[in-house]
Amino acid sequence: MPDNSNSTPTDTWDVVVIGGAPPGENVAQYATQGSDRTAVIIEKELVGGECSFWACMPSKALLRPISVLDNARNLPGVQSLVGDHSLDNAAVLRRRDEIVHHHDDTSQVDWATGVGIDVVRGHARLAGERTVEVTAADGSVRTIHARLAVVLDTGTTATVPPIPGLREARPWISRDATNMHEIPRRIAIIGGGVVACEAATWLAGMGVQVTIIGSAPKLLARNEEFAGDLVADNFRAKGMTVHLNARVDAVSRPQVNDAGEGLIHGGEVTVTFGDSSVTVDEVLVAAGRTPASRDIGLETIGSVAEAAAAHRGFVTVDKHFGVEGVDGDWLYAIGDLNGKALLTHMGKYQARICGAVIAARAEGRDVQTPWTTDSGDDVVPQVTFTDPEVASVGLTEAAARAAGLTVRGVEYDLSWLAGTSLQRDNYVGRAKIVVDEDTHALLGATFVGPDVSDLLHAATVAIVGKVTLEQLWHAVPSYPTVSEIWLRLLETYFNPPSS
Repeated sequence: MPDNSNSTPTDTWDVVVIGGAPPGENVAQYATQGSDRTAVIIEKELVGGECSFWACMPSKALLRPISVLDNARNLPGVQSLVGDHSLDNAAVLRRRDEIVHHHDDTSQVDWATGVGIDVVRGHARLAGERTVEVTAADGSVRTIHARLAVVLDTGTTATVPPIPGLREARPWISRDATNMHEIPRRIAIIGGGVVACEAATWLAGMGVQVTIIGSAPKLLARNEEFAGDLVADNFRAKGMTVHLNARVDAVSRPQVNDAGEGLIHGGEVTVTFGDSSVTVDEVLVAAGRTPASRDIGLETIGSVAEAAAAHRGFVTVDKHFGVEGVDGDWLYAIGDLNGKALLTHMGKYQARICGAVIAARAEGRDVQTPWTTDSGDDVVPQVTFTDPEVASVGLTEAAARAAGLTVRGVEYDLSWLAGTSLQRDNYVGRAKIVVDEDTHALLGATFVGPDVSDLLHAATVAIVGKVTLEQLWHAVPSYPTVSEIWLRLLETYFNPPSS
């Protein structure tokens, strides 16, 4: 990581961004583009953040070869070519390393400086209104001021629950799993959410014996119930062991070493849950995320620290992503830190709005516009790149009913489509839409199956646009494609099967 930034001569910028993940990059750009305003990104690790180096990019680099091989094994004409060959794990890891640029963020810094955004290295803390103190690697402290705005984009870190013996065992967290350099023979994964299920997919695909220990009744419990069922069924069919409704009581690892990121951290580990236990070579904790808000100086700004503590550490914001309880329209929080949606694409969406708000306020323009106001928390598209994929947006049927809405859920088996039968043999999948019975508009959609991520944006557009089912009837899907699922769901809604 080259130190190519602390020599910047000024100590005052118009916009100061704490955190260089994609939302931080985007907000700096949107707040300054087309103007003479200045911006600086302060980053203590790598510019590009968790997504570029430890989450989205490396995880998808590991998952894609597994998906390609699985499709090939289920497509006659190609099937005989791959046979029972396994992945070339070394090649997969080399490509992963290339995609994350071997943890060199030079290209990200070059992009920032190329569009006029400065970069300063160090740990940043608020030190009063529009004031930030930056501690560099050598311990020196620099005070930086913002004329217009300070934007917090410090993200989250992996949560390690207070399970007896767990922290002492030096478990893997998501960063180790995505950047593994040593592949364990056996692994136990504590958790049953997105990170746990994606990691289980690539680890099993690389030949690891996987045991999942999830505390919820289903995998991917925030999705429609059939999503977790289909993923769990496929996991078990591929030799994984899945324990649900299981609470880990203790972890024991007699021999612990100082191995680095992605290396096995010691000898065998025993994980005990209820009346059961499993002994493995490594344990991966995928039990949620903790907001990185403890050491960023919130206590120097009114009651912000107390408010964050009341929200599990998340910094609460308004519809313009201004931090609540702070006067003067100068402090903002975007991305995972505000807890609205812990997804890179949603953080970048927030950054576009926040940057436009900062620009509008600087130029005396109205901020109450569609471009500068968050549309709400319900329309959040997400793809979980498991085998099979899970793509969802909007409300589940249970969540819609809990909100007091009158809804109807409609499901259809994706394997019945001509498009999926052409795509591959042995296709297993399901789709569901949630319909507001008062308006006939979509509230939610879920697709489970190979490559269903391609269906998600159409559903997102329909929900954001409040398109009615009567209007969707005239959006004719091409034949024979998987998009024909839309026609089948509409037919099922308007002509439900007789009981």
